[in-house]
This record gives sequence, structure tokens and C-alpha cells, in this order.
Amino acid sequence: MDIKQRLAALFQPTRIGTLDLKNRVAMAPMTRAMSPNGIPGADVASYYRRRAEDGVGLIITEGTFIPHWSAGHDQNAPRFYGEDAIKGWSRVVEEVHAAGGKIFPQLWHVGLVRKPRVPGADGVFDHDDAGESRVGPSGILGGDGKPLAKVRSAATVKEIDEIIEAYGVAARLAKDLGFDGIEVHGAHGYLIDQFLWSKTNLRTDQYGGGRADRTRFAVEVIQEIRRHVGPNFPITLRLSTWKQQDYAATLADTTDEWAAIVNPLSEAGVDAFHVSERRYWEGVFGSDLNLAGWTKKITGKPTITVGSATLSNSLTEMMLGKGGVAVDNLDRLLSGFERGEYDVIAIGRAMIANPDWVKRLSNGEPLRPYSMDMLQTLN
Repeated sequence: MDIKQRLAALFQPTRIGTLDLKNRVAMAPMTRAMSPNGIPGADVASYYRRRAEDGVGLIITEGTFIPHWSAGHDQNAPRFYGEDAIKGWSRVVEEVHAAGGKIFPQLWHVGLVRKPRVPGADGVFDHDDAGESRVGPSGILGGDGKPLAKVRSAATVKEIDEIIEAYGVAARLAKDLGFDGIEVHGAHGYLIDQFLWSKTNLRTDQYGGGRADRTRFAVEVIQEIRRHVGPNFPITLRLSTWKQQDYAATLADTTDEWAAIVNPLSEAGVDAFHVSERRYWEGVFGSDLNLAGWTKKITGKPTITVGSATLSNSLTEMMLGKGGVAVDNLDRLLSGFERGEYDVIAIGRAMIANPDWVKRLSNGEPLRPYSMDMLQTLN
């Protein structure tokens, strides 16, 4: 079978929950930080529209801060509250739908990664206390070459309840704005992942201890979202084992341990799992199957795989300056589809370099190589 015939697998329809997708290509969520004061402008709407015009099956926006004072720290990253920001998101939805696309916002709370003392602005949450302006399960943070250390007191149950409610409010707003579903960011060392990871969750109450209790916060977030949006609005959850604090971190060493995390989340209402890996082709748990494949095998739910697809270097390798990025690994990508290991492939940096990624692949045209300087503009 030649490559053109094999590529046909990418362009077959699929479904996430009640949502039909015209193909199995998604635009991965990528923080662009080009929404001044948290407001996505016309340039952001055009950026997403271009990918919809290309024929991407699903667009997942960059992370957007939920309506809680502790959710985020970057004034140039979009927020999901405040009349001005909501108008911006409404325009994004209109532009993507006008081009025939489907779009999910990625709801985001960064947890203890939040930088303290965010300057206030109209509609933007502020908190004056530099130490207590961040929220995390046990107040433990590390990364950037620093060891894990306590940076504030543990989140109170009241704070946890407020944040769970904020996720639900944001999800309801997404539905009201006409988004086609939502994604919850539970990966990469941000708040939900901080609860899941035993090194940052040392709680001894209902939100800490064994895997079931460390997973409880994420489960309650999904349940609250489902309560706000009803049974038919698609929910995806992004998970990873690696984190910005520790690239070698793991949440599970065996398939049974991973099942103890993903099965309760599936039962809570997740329609598909978006599994982030630094290199999607690497197997886990002593097998050749990647984490997206195992998640699908365990839960029976569709999975989105991501991690340097059609690139030769991982994101972290690029950030460390390890050379240019050559187009690579398409054969491995298609082989995974043919084996039924995952249902959708999310394309990140390669889609920054190639807004016309779908058309180029369909027509057999070469892809432009990605370089870090492409992050400076919204192309």
C-alpha cells in the first residue's frame, strides 16, 4: 500500500461523544500569549480560522484561564471571563464555524505555577498577597532547575470547592458561546496534574493519599462540568505523565495503576482522553503501545495522541537548542492508526509552521520545517 492510500486513514470521519469530526486531525493547544490583557483579538480569531479553512477536524484552543483569581498569571494569555474577553471568544467561534470548523476551548488553571502579584486590569482577577496568590494541593512546587519545595500553605477545601465551581461556570459559558465541546487541561504539572502527582500532593484528607484520592479533584471537576453542560456536550481531558517540573515523572508504573486514574475519570464523564507525550511513538509499561493506546485499551474511550508528530525533535529538545526540526515519523504515525491505537492525532508546532498542514499532506506536498522564531507571530 502506498503512502497516499495509507494517508486516507487520517481523513476518515470519527466521533468524540456526540460530535462528528470530518477527519482525525486536531490542532493541538499551544500557548501563544498574544491576547493583551487576556482578550483574544481579531488576529487570534483569524489564526484559528486559517486552520479551520485548511480542513482540520478539530481545533483545541490554547489554554484559557477559568474564572478564579488563582487560575493564571500571564496577562497576554487569554482568559475565559470578563465581558471583553468573552466578546473575543465569541468572534473566534464565529470565525471557525464560518470556515466549517469545530472548536473546543482548553480550560486551564495553572495551580502553583502561577506567578504572584498579577497587575490588575478591568475584569482581571487580582490578589495582593504574593505568597498566597497561588493554589495547589499541598503548596509544593519545583521546576526551572529547583527542587520541589513548599511555597505556600495547602489549598483549603473551600478554595478547592470554588475552583471546581469555576470550571463548571466556564464550561457552561463555552456551551452558551457555541463552542462544540470543551477540553480540560489536566497535564504538564498544572493544577489538576499537581493533585494527581504524589510528589506535589501530600494531602491526608479526601483529596490526597492513594491514587483514588489524588484523582478525586479531577473527577469532581469533570462531574461539575457535566452538571453544567448536560450529558451530550463533549468533554476531553488532557493528561500526561511528564511535567515541566520533571520530564521523567510518572503517574503510574503499571497498567493497573494507570487504570486507577483514567477509569474514574471516564466514568465521571470524559468522552475522550488527549494524552500528551514528548514523543508519541514511544511505548510505556514495558510495551510498544504508547500511553494514548493504553488509555484507549483500558477505558474504551477515543484517544487523541500528541507528541512531536511529523517532527524529529521533541519540544523540550527544541527549547534546549538541539538543532533544527526535520519532517519525520509519518510512517509511525500511520501505523498507529492502522493498528487502532488512537483515534485522532493532534498537531502542534508543525501546524504553526504549516497552517495548511492538512492540504499539504493530502496533496503530497512537503511540510515546512518548524523553527522557534515562528512563535513570534500569529501566522
